[in-house]
Amino acid sequence: MSKLLKKPQGSSGKIHDISAKSAGWGYVGFSLYLLERGQNISQETLDQEVILVLVEGHAEVTADGKNFGILGDRLDVFEKSPPHCVYVPSETDWLINPTTNCTLAVCSAPCSKKYEASQLGPNGIKLTARGKGTNTRYINNIAMEDRDVASSLLVTEVFTPTGHWSSYPPHRHDEDDFPNMTYLEETYYHRLNPSTGYGHQRVFTEDGSLDETMTVENHDVVLVPKGHHPCAVPYGYEMYYLNVMAGPLRKWRFKNHPAHNWIAERDSN
Repeated sequence: MSKLLKKPQGSSGKIHDISAKSAGWGYVGFSLYLLERGQNISQETLDQEVILVLVEGHAEVTADGKNFGILGDRLDVFEKSPPHCVYVPSETDWLINPTTNCTLAVCSAPCSKKYEASQLGPNGIKLTARGKGTNTRYINNIAMEDRDVASSLLVTEVFTPTGHWSSYPPHRHDEDDFPNMTYLEETYYHRLNPSTGYGHQRVFTEDGSLDETMTVENHDVVLVPKGHHPCAVPYGYEMYYLNVMAGPLRKWRFKNHPAHNWIAERDSN
């Protein structure tokens, strides 16, 4: 099995615990919890900033001493409604008290500038289409660069319809060369509908030094340290993924694969 593919560890509690150190890179951390009602979770952020994403379920959220009340809307991620999320700065703590079964994503990266703890969604998040034809997918931008809400983290959700491609044409963001490109590490947390489904993701560089094609299943995480990283879902299934990106500059600048950039050029006309 590819070292880039992380399978869930168990079916309850913390099923993913990916740190920058365990991933072998310098910025992105990602954890995922499957919680039952009343199964409280609390953590200190230390030198990291954190975005808590209520992927599914309802929970009372407290961060940096602020009680945000009971957050959450969708009980199934494929309802596609905007997520409820909370930004938590470094050197503080957060507490989650689920009031239903809850899927909680904890996105983390180094904090170079402290922002106030704040609720990021559902206000300000709108499901929008991207791409054309079987390249069409739907985006919930949680914390991209147009929202000045974090020092490092870029976080977004993507829904890929049955039989469609996503993160396509193949693109990369693995060079610190702003404004041409930014270096951003990235994780993909995958869900499938129905949950017995599967998809595929390829991570590859133009020089062939990295070329991994993975079958992804429900609750899998894929690490993207460099290279292009398209994914696809077969007919009969929908794919969801939560992207977490971070690097030395909180900008998303990428380049399409030169052999496939004609697709983007054609669709922009």
